[in-house]
Amino acid sequence: MCRSVLIGAAASGCGKTTFTAGLLRVLRHRGLKVQPFKCGPDYIDPLYHRQASGVASVNLDTFMASPEHVRALFDRYGRGADVRVAEGAMGLFDGYDGARGSAAEVATLLKLPVLLLVSAQSVAYSVAPLIYGFRHFWPELQLAGVVFNFVASERQYDMLRQACGDAGAECFGYLSRNAQLTVPSRHLGLTVQEQAQMERLITSAAEEIERHVDVDRLLTTIKTQQDDDNSHS
Repeated sequence: MCRSVLIGAAASGCGKTTFTAGLLRVLRHRGLKVQPFKCGPDYIDPLYHRQASGVASVNLDTFMASPEHVRALFDRYGRGADVRVAEGAMGLFDGYDGARGSAAEVATLLKLPVLLLVSAQSVAYSVAPLIYGFRHFWPELQLAGVVFNFVASERQYDMLRQACGDAGAECFGYLSRNAQLTVPSRHLGLTVQEQAQMERLITSAAEEIERHVDVDRLLTTIKTQQDDDNSHS
């Protein structure tokens, strides 16, 4: 069975595109066939997805498309993939009208486990209530777990991991605070120089994920959650 996950974030600026592109590259290097998706009408982030995976990314937009059409797109383009990875837009619940049109709506519609990316800038144990809130705010949403970004030290990560556990969520790892993991431009063109910048970012992100994120456990978790969801359908 194809495994699927949506990469969401607590807020904009948490590094979703960097993490998603790095994860796509890691999965590709493992010989898995991946299919990327992007929530909303976005034409910049899918460039990173394609560069990382070698496969064109597909937009999933519940504002301009019906739920049936979004499901059909996801099934059609995801058919034959080993892993389907969707990148959310903005914060997980940020839509055009409350949560309508949000990544959370897409995740609920398609029954996708959510991997929550949380910024660790200037915070430690105080992420516990934030994570707890994301776990319980929308009961239909299935939280696979958490990855932290912009982590400054192992000591900070120890506190973040403890907070995650106390909030009742799985912690799969972290990305370090690293200038090389910053998207160089939100308005990329198609020049050779810009493509080289994109490739350097993806390579650095993939290396960081291999070092500090338990990808095997993430894949097992999302498969288990999907199996449980299908057994209750």
